[in-house]
Amino acid sequence: MHGKGSNTRLSTMSSRSRIPTLLLFMFSTFASIYVAGRLWQDSQNRVYLIKELDRITGLGKTAISVDDTLKIIACREQHKKLSALEMELAAARQEGFASSRSTGANEITSKKRPLVVIGIFTRFGRRNNRDAIRKAWMGTGAALKKMENNKGIVARFVIGRSANRGDSSDKSVDIESRQNNDFIILDNHVEADEELPKKTKLFFAHAADKWDAEFYAKVNDDVYVNIDALGTTLATHLDKPRVYIGCMKSGEVFSEPNHKWYEPDWWKFGDKKSYFRHASGELYVISQALAKFISINRSILRTYAHDDVSAGSWSYMCRCLI
Repeated sequence: MHGKGSNTRLSTMSSRSRIPTLLLFMFSTFASIYVAGRLWQDSQNRVYLIKELDRITGLGKTAISVDDTLKIIACREQHKKLSALEMELAAARQEGFASSRSTGANEITSKKRPLVVIGIFTRFGRRNNRDAIRKAWMGTGAALKKMENNKGIVARFVIGRSANRGDSSDKSVDIESRQNNDFIILDNHVEADEELPKKTKLFFAHAADKWDAEFYAKVNDDVYVNIDALGTTLATHLDKPRVYIGCMKSGEVFSEPNHKWYEPDWWKFGDKKSYFRHASGELYVISQALAKFISINRSILRTYAHDDVSAGSWSYMCRCLI
């Protein structure tokens, strides 16, 4: 009897000890499956990022910077939002943009949609440059209006405000603006060379909100534009929803703080020696979808030391959704 009781207790204790062991085994199994799944997902993300960067840059390199990774991930997150926007744009095109623009019973067709809105980036103390552009290709008064109505080209000088708000620089621009009515004054932007990338972002966002154009262009105030050639070129791209046009370059990334073109975020670019391909800052054009993308995401889009690099990163960020 004593032997049987002992055997029974031993059997019970053995059974109890196997239960925690079984639970531990099951937990370990599930944990292994979870970790393996996460590792597989991470590997899939890496493969996806590498393929995307190879496709976008055409460089065939597998080095991925932190910022490029964030851009690609953000692209995925923005996919639904941009797709919905493009569906709305397509529906609007089918309606001829007439429903919300008709102003009277006698109006047969809606106001013609602008082909391009050109922002001519200027600064304080450059009145001579602006007057030269007005005489050369932009026009004033009736001539400026004729270019808008007949060719669908809207041109405006873009400038911010003085750091000393309301000083003589601000007053001078206000007077010039009232005289010519050809300015976009960014009241919430302080005019400074180092703030040019932010100024560029604000311009595209403002222009996309104000004008329902096919394209939006950034031009420096020392560039003379052949309006007819620009219009002809852009007309060939009307069937492309995400266009980014300009004189493409890569350019060296400078990591020395005392260099004129110093890039504080130099370490975020693939080989830390050259930028991804982007349009030179003198003149470049983006399509409406890209401008809307900038407008919608203006609060989160990163700016770099230079406006052309910044605009290129925004364009690639949107275009990688194709």
